[in-house]
Amino acid sequence: MTLLSAPVATVPPGRIRLSDVPRLVGRHPLVLLGGGLLALLIVLALAAPLYAGDPLDMDPFKRLQPPSAEMWFGTDNLGRDVFARTVFGARISLLVGLTAAAVASLGGLLIGVIAGYVRSFDNILMRVMDGLMSIPTFLLAIALISLTGPGIGILIVAIVIPDLPGVTRLVRSVVLGVRERPYVEAAICGGARLHKVLWRHILPSTVPPLMVQSANICAGAILTEAGLSFLGVGVPPEIPSWGNMISSSRLYLAIAPLTVFAPGICLAVTVLAVNLLGDGLRDLFDPRSRRRR
Repeated sequence: MTLLSAPVATVPPGRIRLSDVPRLVGRHPLVLLGGGLLALLIVLALAAPLYAGDPLDMDPFKRLQPPSAEMWFGTDNLGRDVFARTVFGARISLLVGLTAAAVASLGGLLIGVIAGYVRSFDNILMRVMDGLMSIPTFLLAIALISLTGPGIGILIVAIVIPDLPGVTRLVRSVVLGVRERPYVEAAICGGARLHKVLWRHILPSTVPPLMVQSANICAGAILTEAGLSFLGVGVPPEIPSWGNMISSSRLYLAIAPLTVFAPGICLAVTVLAVNLLGDGLRDLFDPRSRRRR
């Protein structure tokens, strides 16, 4: 008589161990370049009070001054330090981008896991996500801000709501594929509880695509915040933001070009850094790319 032994869970294919991360990151320079540039921008933004002046200080007698030793980027039409406003504006863009990416990713992860693993909730949750996906970000932001007034919190909500369905669909598709894998079935047959199956076998498989999607959401949120602030429906005008800096200084481009170019270049560099990080993470977590190397 043949004795049947209990199934043993196998190691999920394509899973990256922590010991392999330094070697894999070294082979993908985009991760180092994008991550290093983004980390530098975050450090500069956090340390702004230590080396930048007051972004709200106005001096009408120093309107539209050229760059100098005192004002590195000159002054705007109200006599405010463009360098200080540009540095402090990084705080707003990074705060909105990173917060929107984190909230959308965590919310989409929770809803996607429920929809993918608990099939009775699948149709209901997906129909709700279809409805949210049809809402344009700019129109939703304008509608919410017209009801509550401009603010960072309501701006993040307006950005997160349309991005939530994309993350949910991504996580759901991963969960639907992973739940049929032999190592998941082996863990269930071995008596593993639901929370252990989710934590040890299903959630780790959602992390790589979720990180790439988060980078895309962060870059899009930064651009959306700048666009809404440019239109005057983003953060309040008194708060320095790259979008409202470009909006308020566009009429003086010929006289003081740095009032537009400084925030514009910083905006482009920040989005580039996030996109490079996202592309690098995509290559890093791609099993075919790792096999080729």
